Amino acid sequence: MTNKITQSLLVLAAGLVFVGAAAAQSATSANASGAGAGQVDPGHPRVNQVNRRETNQQKRIGNGVKNGQLTPAQAAHLEKGEQRLQNNEKKDMAANNGHLTKKDQRQLNREANHMSKRIYKDKHSGQ
Repeated sequence: MTNKITQSLLVLAAGLVFVGAAAAQSATSANASGAGAGQVDPGHPRVNQVNRRETNQQKRIGNGVKNGQLTPAQAAHLEKGEQRLQNNEKKDMAANNGHLTKKDQRQLNREANHMSKRIYKDKHSGQ
């Protein structure tokens, strides 16, 4: 009798674990379409456009260091500016369920334009 109760409890516990895992998976897939703060939402063009610019600028900084156009100190200074831009993006996204408003995108693009000019200036300064 005790073995039967133990078996029943084990089956019940395993069933609860399975149901809990299925519920967690369902919640995760439901959230995937809305993304979240700091997450790339493939269906949201404003977030992706800003992230493409950031990626491009990171490559420009890396190439500048690699080919000697940027000193490590210049690169570190530029990286600080890029980090500030990324932090602003995350803050904006957190306020809007993982998305950017048009106003946020315009502001981030202005900041990215400023960073782009700094990268160009530093790369062409002759150190």
